[in-house]
Amino acid sequence: MDNIILTQILVTPLVGALLVALLPDRRKLSAGVALTFALLTFFFTLHLPAHFNPSVSGFQFVQDIPWISTPAIHYHVGVDGLSLWLVVLTGLLAPVGVLASWKTIQTRSKVFYSLFLVQQTAMLGVFVSLDLMLYYGFWELSLVPMAILIAMYARTSGGNEGPRAALRFFLYTFIPSAPLLVAILWLYAKTGTFDFQLLQGAIYYGRFSPETLCWVSVAFLIAFAVKVPVLGLHGWLPDVFSEAPVAMAMVVAGKLGLYSLIRFHVGLFPVQAHQAAPWLVALASIGVLYGACLALVQKDFWKLLAYGTISSLSFCTLGIYGFTVTGLDGGVFQTINEGVIGAAMFVLLGVLYDRFGTSQISSYGGLAKKAPSLATLFVLISLAFMGLPLLNGFVGEFLVLSSTFGGVSKGWAAAATVGVILSAAYLLTLIQKVFYGPASDMTLANPNPDLNGREKTILWPLALVMLAMGILPNLWLTGIESQSKSVIGWSNLKPFVVPD
Repeated sequence: MDNIILTQILVTPLVGALLVALLPDRRKLSAGVALTFALLTFFFTLHLPAHFNPSVSGFQFVQDIPWISTPAIHYHVGVDGLSLWLVVLTGLLAPVGVLASWKTIQTRSKVFYSLFLVQQTAMLGVFVSLDLMLYYGFWELSLVPMAILIAMYARTSGGNEGPRAALRFFLYTFIPSAPLLVAILWLYAKTGTFDFQLLQGAIYYGRFSPETLCWVSVAFLIAFAVKVPVLGLHGWLPDVFSEAPVAMAMVVAGKLGLYSLIRFHVGLFPVQAHQAAPWLVALASIGVLYGACLALVQKDFWKLLAYGTISSLSFCTLGIYGFTVTGLDGGVFQTINEGVIGAAMFVLLGVLYDRFGTSQISSYGGLAKKAPSLATLFVLISLAFMGLPLLNGFVGEFLVLSSTFGGVSKGWAAAATVGVILSAAYLLTLIQKVFYGPASDMTLANPNPDLNGREKTILWPLALVMLAMGILPNLWLTGIESQSKSVIGWSNLKPFVVPD
């Protein structure tokens, strides 16, 4: 099964999408089929950590099948310590997304769930592809369902906000992909291969001019930095968070871009990545402060979460470009944290929006008495978001900050630490305004705002995952560190110059 497990993981949601598209457009039927295939995909992803050997260097569960002879494109897939848990995370978020959409998607449900499952295939494909053209196909495929669903299922009905947010997202992420494709084709023209490992060797042993490689690496960097998003390229994120359905908003930022930065920017262009590192460390540290400060003054909780996410994702970038094993461990761990915590926060805010129909924080108040389960989970997940010890957010932030203090820059580390304090300020302020104090008229008018059984089924497992990651981080870090050492070791090698 090891030889075909990645193909099973990729094909399962695609089969589900096809089946949903062929069945009658009945809401519960479409949702039930989507949930079945999402759970089946998640079950298959659990095979990876169960059979992954962290002591083995390189990729595992590899399939390499020639696909197209000219150009030489292979169906080449595999995972290592960097991609392993991101595949599992994507599998976990699929049933979470379906359950979160169970009541909110009332019309054209077959369109929603079929495109949602196609999106899952695209994301999984990005994490397992070892052929650059195969990777690029999945990368571009991930944009299309997202843009369509944001436009079709925007929260603000009757206006142009949804289509506008979808268009902005598509343009921001699609336009930088054109130089990325040119750069990939240039590498193929020079080497005759799209294979990631062969390209690594060709770049290390080849005679590419440093100036040309610099431009190629910039094309890779910008395409990935937009998808993170890195500070300055984040203009699409607040609108998308405000309009996207919960199931799509929880996967739109972070994971694809951060993974691609590690795998294809640092992994292919170590010299150029080192040259860009001071700028990216500065942008990341400023991004931590910038996102936290803007989150602190937001009146809309979707915008607050958007800027809080920018701050959180900036920690990941800081860890990656510090070029230390500890920092990279923390960056990857924090990427997984962002997926789990962000999904839970989206579900919680989605519950509030579904119950009350507004995202204005000032409209809430005194909700804890009427919704104790909602308040308990909101506080617990917010504490994980702000990095409380014994929860997963602490581990990622601690690893990144300690490595930055010790080996990168004490000044930028201090600035990022202030961002941690500000994250506690905006999250505790949100909790105070929504759940405590005098009950608002809107709160008093709602007879039953607390969580139902379906919502508890989504949120409690995520909360337990956060606790497990905080108490037993080595279950995740063992596999991550095995590959972090390889990445950092590779990035510190000096390019080999072929003698004349």
